[in-house]
Amino acid sequence: MGNDVRMSRSQLLDADQAPITTRVYFADGDPGPIVAALATVPELLGPALSFVGAALGPGSVTTRAKELAILRTSVLQGCRYCIHAHTAVALDVGLSTDEIHGLHGDIALEDAFPQVAERALIGWIDALAGATGAIPDDVWIAAREHWPEHALVELTVTVGATMFLNRLATGLELPTSDQVTARLTKEGLA
Repeated sequence: MGNDVRMSRSQLLDADQAPITTRVYFADGDPGPIVAALATVPELLGPALSFVGAALGPGSVTTRAKELAILRTSVLQGCRYCIHAHTAVALDVGLSTDEIHGLHGDIALEDAFPQVAERALIGWIDALAGATGAIPDDVWIAAREHWPEHALVELTVTVGATMFLNRLATGLELPTSDQVTARLTKEGLA
């Protein structure tokens, strides 16, 4: 596995070290540090990946909306691994570098996101991932003006799953791959 200068706090298993019940996740090669870490606890690997896959995968909202939620949540939670990984994914799904800089907090959201609907969604994400306690009614009302309730429910689950992964990756200090680091450097997003 290509790693940055940090070493993971947890052993990252490879196909030869993985318990036999987890080897299916290694069948196509390196599954990445999240799977490699979770493979140390085989009874959690399948359920965790099923939940995360459903929460972060295709649903009723666009891939763009999901990526806004994942990247912004990761920034608010300060997860280095997830910020790097999802900055690359954000590029892949068509977010502009200005939009990514906005989600990173490098430029004003109003400058990066001219659409009121996307700013309302980011306000909802910020309230979920960046605050504690009850979500203010005005944030919900603003989001509901532009997004159907089912979309906000789905994106709320996406934020929650992302927060789970953020804590896992941060707590275990999962490494960013050399490929992702090189790509972000090339794009001026490292």
